Amino acid sequence: MADVDQLLRYLKERDGSDLHLVSGLVPRIRRNGWLEPVEGWQVQNADAMRRLLAAVAGTKRWEEFETSRDLDFAYGLEGVARFRVNYFCQENGPTAVFRMIPEIILPLEELGLPPAVEKLAHLRQGLVLVTGPTGSGKSTILAGIIDRINTTYARHIVTIEDPIEFVHQNKKSVLSHREVGSHTNSFAPALRAAVREDADVVLVGEMRDLETIAMAITAAEMGVLVFGTLHTNNAAKTIDRIIDAFPADQQEQVRITLSESIAGILSQLLIPGADGKQRHSAIELLLRTPGLPNVIREGNTPMIYSIIQAGKSAGMQTMDEALLALVKAGKITPQDAHARAAEKQKFEALLKPGAAGAAAGEGGHGAPGGAAAPATERQAA
Repeated sequence: MADVDQLLRYLKERDGSDLHLVSGLVPRIRRNGWLEPVEGWQVQNADAMRRLLAAVAGTKRWEEFETSRDLDFAYGLEGVARFRVNYFCQENGPTAVFRMIPEIILPLEELGLPPAVEKLAHLRQGLVLVTGPTGSGKSTILAGIIDRINTTYARHIVTIEDPIEFVHQNKKSVLSHREVGSHTNSFAPALRAAVREDADVVLVGEMRDLETIAMAITAAEMGVLVFGTLHTNNAAKTIDRIIDAFPADQQEQVRITLSESIAGILSQLLIPGADGKQRHSAIELLLRTPGLPNVIREGNTPMIYSIIQAGKSAGMQTMDEALLALVKAGKITPQDAHARAAEKQKFEALLKPGAAGAAAGEGGHGAPGGAAAPATERQAA
């Protein structure tokens, strides 16, 4: 176990986000979005890897892993951090990924988010979705929002995660942390129970199946403020993903209930910096407006972009607007922005030699509303 602890300290010292332990390879860390080998370590064969991982997991978890061939749990190393751990088997033997969860919950102001994101912490009810690819910082953003609620309001907050990541101390609110597998069998029953537990706020770590999605919408309809995550890249795709999760004969009713419960959607991408030294966050933010329910009920999700653009005064912005601001600030390359843009033609002129420099010269030193503030690896939980 000391060997793995040594690697985890190495990960933190180099401001990395993930440790990869793969049978047959030298250990690697992810830093600035890229994998790099750990200095001074040799290839670990399957037997060596099995000893390393068994020591960290403990007897009960290791037996579970040998039976199921997959394992998720949290591991804490005092003075370093907590880690979200996944064990799995592959061709060459047992393998693991340790993702660092920062010990300190960062305030929203330090995450480089548009100021309007704070509005999500002051909602009383509804469904709020934080979306993005794996490793894009969803958990860190949600931790910041929950912390703001905790320091501002006297509410009962229930978190349902697999495993528990950020551990919040009781401030003005009362926190109940529940871990799937240890405290409940799955997300949906825990979410259903939260309504009976007089929860004001519920955090659902993953909305991974139809039952959980349906229960999250129902809880929001009943007056609970529900936060959940999905692996989508923008608001329109998020709405479509939820609707498409239901059978065709239920989708019309789901559009109605979702239109009444949705309170906001925040999508984040972490993009390599132009200097190659850090990553920057691009945020799309949709807040509830009087016109949003009609758009959802009618299935006219392309109109969501018009709603966001019309809501700029309220702090809303599209992903393309955030990407463009980052390019103009010289923080990401036009090529990276173009690859992630929804309307790529808007970025094609920036791909011409010298165009990015000219754009940076006229674009000022940052994105409107703080959209182009930097996000380092500590936000990638």
